[in-house]
Amino acid sequence: MTTADAWSETPATALLVLSDGNVIEGRGLGATGQAVGEICFNTAMTGYQEILTDPSYSGQIITFTFPHIGNVGTNDEDIETVNMAADSGIRGVVLAAAITDPANYRAAKHLDAWLKSRNLIGISGVDTRALTALIREKGVPNGVIAHAPDGNFDVDALKAAAANWPGLVGMDLAKDASTTQSHPWSQTTWKWDEGYGEAKDSTFKVVAIDYGIKRNILRLLADAGCDVTVLPATATADDVLSHQPDGVFLSNGPGDPAATGTYSVETIRTIVDKGVPTFGICLGHQMLALALGGKTVKMHQGHHGANHPVFDHTTGKVEITSMNHGFAVDADSLPDNVEQTHVSLFDGSNCGLAMKDKPVFSVQYHPEASPGPRDSHYLFKRFTGLMESTRQA
Repeated sequence: MTTADAWSETPATALLVLSDGNVIEGRGLGATGQAVGEICFNTAMTGYQEILTDPSYSGQIITFTFPHIGNVGTNDEDIETVNMAADSGIRGVVLAAAITDPANYRAAKHLDAWLKSRNLIGISGVDTRALTALIREKGVPNGVIAHAPDGNFDVDALKAAAANWPGLVGMDLAKDASTTQSHPWSQTTWKWDEGYGEAKDSTFKVVAIDYGIKRNILRLLADAGCDVTVLPATATADDVLSHQPDGVFLSNGPGDPAATGTYSVETIRTIVDKGVPTFGICLGHQMLALALGGKTVKMHQGHHGANHPVFDHTTGKVEITSMNHGFAVDADSLPDNVEQTHVSLFDGSNCGLAMKDKPVFSVQYHPEASPGPRDSHYLFKRFTGLMESTRQA
């Protein structure tokens, strides 16, 4: 692996150490110290702040393939973590180019200062194309990102930490990403010159189980006429049903779905058996599949970006979607009463399912985007349509 040559005469102030012993030098930014995690790459060209505050990335070090990260600064509006004061769980960020001064009317803080405030370690000057190619060839590695302004590193200790970290398989990270108590949500989506709005009239009562939910998902539910109550990841079926919801939403989140499923699957299965309209996204999609009798698998490199084509069998159309997942549903494991509704046109992996005999469906990707295209916003209307038809029946 190589790094940028412009500063090759000066000592490296940051290292990215892979679990195979590979050491990548760079310039440190953000917080100092070290952190261990799974190294993935994201191909999105916009929305770095939303990505860096998405709880689904908990336990991961994000490599941005787009070179210009930080040029529009950061602000308090583009944060996706529901608890804005909480640590999103992301371990670090890898950049090709140094951060320039922000040039955007919404910028409130330089990305470097923002990273420091959230205790996130960064490294720049990395050949991110070579690192991405390595991940595509060998799969996602574990690694350690370290930043020391004096350039002094215990490389052997960093190599040992990277090699000994167990990885995301078997890790339940949803409990840490989730809210700890129930709360209402009424904020609607952002509009030009208006900012975020407030829902006034709601048609449906929805319980959203928070496994690491993004704020824009909740906003789109509010936009769709939902009176939303957010419950913790550990909520039981009795907790959910006590709200007498018209529908239940299963959120995105981090970690291994099989690990989170040890306490969530029974809750989901009971809700489905009761015939409550249910909609899942990402981790929620995976755990719904587990509750219906399917299986999940760890992916070779995962899907992370805002340009992933997905074919929707229910409409015959192709959507360009935003994705962020390292596990996937094994389509062949789905029972006969469940159909595959969406499939990735990159690798053929499962991207959606629906029950044939109940008002239940889910998708692997992020229809709320933030960042990403809005091709899939229709799914929120599909959810409200199921609640309406179930109410009439």
